[in-house]
Amino acid sequence: EVQLQASGGGLVQPGGSLRLSCQVSGLAFDDVAIGWFRQAPGKEREVSSCISSSGGSTYYTNSVKGRFTISRDNAKNTVYLQMNSLKPEDTAVYYCAIDHSSRMCMNWIVNARNNGMDYWGKGTQVTVSS
Repeated sequence: EVQLQASGGGLVQPGGSLRLSCQVSGLAFDDVAIGWFRQAPGKEREVSSCISSSGGSTYYTNSVKGRFTISRDNAKNTVYLQMNSLKPEDTAVYYCAIDHSSRMCMNWIVNARNNGMDYWGKGTQVTVSS
C-alpha cells in the first residue's frame, strides 16, 4: 500500500518560516517525481511546486518562487518544502502528491492539471497570521 505522510504545518507569523515534510512508503520513491499542492479556504487547489525523481529539476508556481524551496532525500523517501518569507496568502492546506508515471516535473504538472495524481498525502495546515 502506498502511503504519503505529510507533516510540519502550523501557525506562523508573516515573514516567518516553516518546513513541510512528506514521507513516502510502498513504492520506488526514486522513480517518481513528487510535488506539493495547496488549497486555500474558498479557493481551488493549486500546484505549488514539484521536484523530479532525481532531484535535478524543480518547478515553482510564480507566487512562491524565490521563497519556497523543494528538495528530496531519496535515501529517506522524503520530500521537503522549505517555506520562507511566508505571507497570509500562503495560508492553506498543503498536500504532497505522486503521479506514478512521471519522473520529470514537466509530465507531473500536466497530469496535476488534469487531475491525474495517483497518490495523495492527507494534508497539513499552514496558517500565516499575526
